[in-house]
Amino acid sequence: DREGKIEYADQGTLFLDEVGEMPLATQVKFLRVIEDREVARLGANRGRKVDVRVVAATNADLTEKVQRGEFRQDLYFRLKVVTIDLPPLRQRRGDISLLVDHFLQLMRQQHNKDIDAIDRDAMVALVQYDWPGNVRELRNAIESMVVRARGNILTRQDLPPEIWARTSCTRC
Repeated sequence: DREGKIEYADQGTLFLDEVGEMPLATQVKFLRVIEDREVARLGANRGRKVDVRVVAATNADLTEKVQRGEFRQDLYFRLKVVTIDLPPLRQRRGDISLLVDHFLQLMRQQHNKDIDAIDRDAMVALVQYDWPGNVRELRNAIESMVVRARGNILTRQDLPPEIWARTSCTRC
């Protein structure tokens, strides 16, 4: 009797993170759900109609996965209605300070810490870092800095060591 995720999202949006990692067997079933707009609970004899908007995200190159037979072409084209290409954070360095400010506000409240700002040297190091983990890594770095902060201004001493070691900040 339990409602599944797709049924729960009825009349709303279903977000599929890392859709490129979906197994082929699941892709077949999901394509059927999208095409028929119907789901069946486990053991049920009848399906239930659903009206769901699907938003999917992936770091994978789905066109390559389709060519290699790792992602169904019919599902790829069904999902590819509107595409938003978001380059990695290292190619959008101008966004880093905005994201830092946002995450700093969030983490300050979440950890109930009185942090006023981040100093220039620490910000330079954050902007210079390549962020292989993209925005998630940046968020975690800011949370780490807030948790470990020694004062009310975040400094280079508060930076996670892997970030400090990989930047070329000579003033820092």
